[in-house]
Amino acid sequence: MDFLQLANKTIAVFGVANRKSVAWHIAKQLQEVGANVLFVVRSEKRREELAKLTKDAPVYVCDVEDEAQIEQLRKDISAAHEQLDGLVHSIAFAEYEDGVKPFHETTKREFLRAVDISCYSLMAVSNALKDLLSPEASVVTISISTTQMASENYGYMAPVKAALDSSICFLAKSFSRFSKIRFNAVAPGLLKTSASAGIPGYVDSYLYAEQIIPRGEAVRTEEAASTALFLLSPRSSGINAQQIVVDAGMAINYFDRDIVERAMRADK
Repeated sequence: MDFLQLANKTIAVFGVANRKSVAWHIAKQLQEVGANVLFVVRSEKRREELAKLTKDAPVYVCDVEDEAQIEQLRKDISAAHEQLDGLVHSIAFAEYEDGVKPFHETTKREFLRAVDISCYSLMAVSNALKDLLSPEASVVTISISTTQMASENYGYMAPVKAALDSSICFLAKSFSRFSKIRFNAVAPGLLKTSASAGIPGYVDSYLYAEQIIPRGEAVRTEEAASTALFLLSPRSSGINAQQIVVDAGMAINYFDRDIVERAMRADK
């Protein structure tokens, strides 16, 4: 039984970096249920690397900072496909080369570039491809489980993700004027990906999350991907402008008795 009703649907997946990427796990699961996946990556080098994994699936290049490339992407996809049934936006960028610094020292250039790549790109790509999207298409972006916890090592990316979360609401509203296209976000807890590994101090935070999560195991990337598949499918037709948190219950367990006791003993 095709429960998700995604067989033969055409989905564009933005942001695959490697086998550990959320986008890769989403694409893999889409292919397993019979969907046609179009990959979109940011550079020719990334396309060459991804081609080794994707076999015959088409891979397009689009640097979302470049408006001309977004327009060219629209032309390239429309030349080969009449319609897109869904879009996955798994794109984020922040500069941590100089290490962690206080939030208030974030430069204007760093912040605005992160907004452009991580948030505005969803608006830009959705707008460029709106005439290709089917009237009941689903657009899914990847956010984070909370933007209100001031994790110092994540820094200015949390406010950027907060803007992304707000954007899905406004996109859902504006697209409703001419379609039933839905916009939602999957918001996972800490994941073991190559991108997250580049965040200073992330590994310690990940290991701490495993202690906080009631099941004693961090969220798996494929769990976030499975949620994205549901949101892409017609089975989630009643869900729009929402952020679906996938944190394995971490948010309910910060005051776990054993963890509190260990912390108090450590202070003595």
